[in-house]
Amino acid sequence: MKVVVAAAGTGGHINPGIAIANKIKEKEPKSEIIFVGTNRGLENDLVPRAGYSLKTIDAHGIERKLTIQNLKNLYATFKSIGEAQRFLDSFRPDVVIGMGGYICVPTVIAAKKMGIPVVLHESNAFPGIAVKLFKKKANKILVGFQDAKDRLEGANNVVVTGNPVKIKKLNLSEEEKKKIKTQIGIKGNKPVVLVFGGSQGAQSINRSFLEIIVNKKNKDYQIVWAAGPGQYDEIKTKLDEVNMNINNIENVKIVPYIYNMEEVMNTCDLVVCRSGAMTITEISIVGKPAIFIPYPYATENHQEYNARVLEKVGAAKIILDKDLNSESLEKTIEEIVRNPNTLKQMGGNATKVAMPNVEEKIYEEIRKVI
Repeated sequence: MKVVVAAAGTGGHINPGIAIANKIKEKEPKSEIIFVGTNRGLENDLVPRAGYSLKTIDAHGIERKLTIQNLKNLYATFKSIGEAQRFLDSFRPDVVIGMGGYICVPTVIAAKKMGIPVVLHESNAFPGIAVKLFKKKANKILVGFQDAKDRLEGANNVVVTGNPVKIKKLNLSEEEKKKIKTQIGIKGNKPVVLVFGGSQGAQSINRSFLEIIVNKKNKDYQIVWAAGPGQYDEIKTKLDEVNMNINNIENVKIVPYIYNMEEVMNTCDLVVCRSGAMTITEISIVGKPAIFIPYPYATENHQEYNARVLEKVGAAKIILDKDLNSESLEKTIEEIVRNPNTLKQMGGNATKVAMPNVEEKIYEEIRKVI
């Protein structure tokens, strides 16, 4: 199979594309797979690291306002259709897989001009502009959530497959969980609250947890907090100012980044985080209750729509960023962790959203299109 994967910008677009490519390679080892992206996004690191070639074109996201820069970006993106067409003409793929985002626009237009089948994947509960733009032209649209399918009115080629993610459910024994907690640097039997805000951290979440810790409000639970590499030193400085050592706080472990997230997520009792599509999917697979603080500046507010997927089944609470403070957060955490039955019930509800055999389903749908 010869495949082009269009994925650019953020890990939320690129990592699922890599997971799909890996499944194709697993099923058909002789497949040729090339990614299309730009020379600006994370694809320049993630794609070569995963062992795939990257072809770059000069595509750009377009803001909804009239500026000189926006006009320049629009012109460059229009020109990149020709770049994409020349590349596709030389490679002659069997299928183009678009992972959403602006990179899909020139790539899909070029593919349709040449009669190459197109499969789109939408990871969010609220479909992005690119997927909605091509909803009637794509041969197949694969979505992560039923909510996304419901919002693609007029498209009759939509299949709910789920989102491909790295984190899986681990059936850990109590002894194994205890070992992981020791490795993290926490101990005892108090509930563990896992906190993160994406790879770079989230300022509003970090600010609220800092107040909780400084005021010692977390006496009933332990906190494992990935503050983000860019914000860790700032938090350390603020703790120093109140004579608290970041490495020696009762019931708290703060780190820049969690590298063994699969183990930690399977060990914790409650997750507090943003609500990107991959995070929602991972939490549903592992089966954990969550408190979501959707990123308020996400395109078309898609993070709130993602969070509502788990809220709807009774697996999550939502605090909007504008309503977030240490008091509202601490109160919501306490309401959940003080009751073991609530933790168990919400975790069980989360698994209702999880989709089994995601990569296998996606591969089968791609095969059908070809």
